[in-house]
Amino acid sequence: MTVILNTNRRDDTLACLASLAESTYANHGIMVLDNASTDGSAAAIAAAYPDVQIIPLTANLGYAGNNNVGIVEAVAQGAEWVLVLNEDTILAPDCLVEMVRVGESDPDIGIVGPMVYHHNEPAVIQSAGGALGPHWESRHIAQNEPDAGQFPQPRAVDWISGCAILVRTAVIEQIGPLDERFFYYWEETEWCLRAGRAGWQIFHAPAAKLWHKGVQRDYRPGPNVTYYSTRNRFLMMSKHHAPLKIWLAVWLQTIRTMTSWTVKPQWREMRAHRDAMWQGALDFLRRRWGMRVA
Repeated sequence: MTVILNTNRRDDTLACLASLAESTYANHGIMVLDNASTDGSAAAIAAAYPDVQIIPLTANLGYAGNNNVGIVEAVAQGAEWVLVLNEDTILAPDCLVEMVRVGESDPDIGIVGPMVYHHNEPAVIQSAGGALGPHWESRHIAQNEPDAGQFPQPRAVDWISGCAILVRTAVIEQIGPLDERFFYYWEETEWCLRAGRAGWQIFHAPAAKLWHKGVQRDYRPGPNVTYYSTRNRFLMMSKHHAPLKIWLAVWLQTIRTMTSWTVKPQWREMRAHRDAMWQGALDFLRRRWGMRVA
């Protein structure tokens, strides 16, 4: 079952559904979670794809909470695999087949992700899976590298990009869905880390190709991303009991960055990010989760 979250992205969602309509994977259900859209998304989707389930959402619980509505419903409907998919993605016809093939190749594989390319640079990699660094920083493997066949075989990774993450139902039943405290950012990384610590393998399937419109090469995140990335990195470290040396390193890095954004003239335009980082750190200490309150 594929779960797609839509918020006033009618055209992107329709394009994503059009690519799924060309999928060579059989016995595939699709569920669109419509987050109070006002652009006619629900009506347009129902008219173009009457077999797609449309579930209206009544509250904005972020990427994590909103997608959990679909994840829980997909499991209840008996899905063996649940694909959490961004609405601004385009899939190759065999993308689902390749992801499921990798997942079914080993019963210990619990999460699979595709090769994600930039939509506006179709041969340039956006994510070949994710890695967690020595200070628990996250990065996309091979980001902005041309695909030169450097990933010929499926392989284990630390985490999978949240734009397209295929999860075995048995994993969800064992460890639960996304942690809704994260709201947005780091939730897929934490989900993968949680699955890995429960004994499941996380795999990247390079033959499964997908193009993502978001996070292009010139992407410049706003202060909200700085807020959530700061708060939620600390939350993940707390939840998974990071060693003291990691805590010291990350707090030092945070303080150093805020200081630089405060005193150095060349970083004057980063003052809003500084304030967002400070709020994120404080909200972690205060245990304030969910949506950022300005």
